[in-house]
Amino acid sequence: MLDLRLTEDQQRDVAAWHAFAEEVIRPVAAEHDRAESTPMDVLEEAAERGIYSLDFWAAGREDPTGLHWLLATEELFWGCAGIGLQLTVSGLALAGLSSAGTPEQLVQWAPECFGSPGDIKLGALAVTEPDGGSDVGSLQTVARRDGDDWVLDGHKMFIGNGGVADVHIVVATVDPDLGHRGQASFVVPKGTPGLVPVRRLSKLGMRAAYTGEFRLETCRVPADHLLGGQDKLDEKLASARRPKESTGSTTLKALERSRPVVAAQAIGVARAAYEYALQYAQERHAFGRPVIEHPPVAELLADMAVEIDAARLLAWRAAWMGANDQEYQSAEGSMSKLKASEVATRVTEKAVQILGGHGYISDHPVEKWYRDAKVFDIYEGTSQIQRLVIARALPDAQSPLSLRCGHG
Repeated sequence: MLDLRLTEDQQRDVAAWHAFAEEVIRPVAAEHDRAESTPMDVLEEAAERGIYSLDFWAAGREDPTGLHWLLATEELFWGCAGIGLQLTVSGLALAGLSSAGTPEQLVQWAPECFGSPGDIKLGALAVTEPDGGSDVGSLQTVARRDGDDWVLDGHKMFIGNGGVADVHIVVATVDPDLGHRGQASFVVPKGTPGLVPVRRLSKLGMRAAYTGEFRLETCRVPADHLLGGQDKLDEKLASARRPKESTGSTTLKALERSRPVVAAQAIGVARAAYEYALQYAQERHAFGRPVIEHPPVAELLADMAVEIDAARLLAWRAAWMGANDQEYQSAEGSMSKLKASEVATRVTEKAVQILGGHGYISDHPVEKWYRDAKVFDIYEGTSQIQRLVIARALPDAQSPLSLRCGHG
């Protein structure tokens, strides 16, 4: 039986995450946005409350509904997208580590992605390059074996915590002839010679989150920093070289599974803008009556509410499928990310429109949410890439009547 009700535990957790967003994140969001400053004080408080922690992310892996990360992410990004991203981006490093690493590597490096209260640490998943963007199969960063070490050379850009993270999970090409199948992931700790921070990127939105550029210049790491180990890499490369055999990419798989979480990020921003615009329309008067009583404004708000709920349902379906090892035969992960990202841009734009001139100035937060929302059309695969992934899945798509929730 299909049941979309949250459990009592989930309801309790959502209430706690919402309180954190309202009490801790929102009061400092505007200042961190203006200053483009990393909210280490918020990370510290989040660690104290168990939100910025390895246990928090482990709980998501154990949730059979798949909703743990989505519910938390929506609330945190409702508070502030930039601070929400700073709170969650270390989870990407953990995802890359857990998808490619051995159990021993996970035990060694996972705690270094978060640290603990009083000793906050940062993680980074470094895939994107200046000329690569969504084309993760053409990475120019290369890794070569040299005795007991690996030597990395390349250039990474648009990386959360890039260049300043305590642990970088760097994706590099080891066999250029194999495309994404010839890639491997490496642990590059902070302070490794040859890891050269370039700059913190100044952004349109998400300004509280540290997004960096760095270079790898003859960056040498021990052989045991190769995630999965040499034997697993040799097996993967040999399999990829055999005719008509595809091994897939752990990087691509990690990104695919993360797309519903990105959808939840976008939904959080869209919901914040919708709620603010709704309250404004109820309280603001024009032509002798509340703005919400004017049909054009009421219609805008109705569209916003419908689109947010539709996006959330797509994200929840994709998350459930991922948690229950259901294959994304119809590109459900990409569907959720595409829908939610475009909903966020439309809803925040409509919120600005409802507030009129007040929506265009920083006295109200909708202009910030409008700026923040744009990135969802771009990162972790542009909307155009999502449409391409969905289109490629169309010949194999199954009937939506099953919803792939155990009914077909």
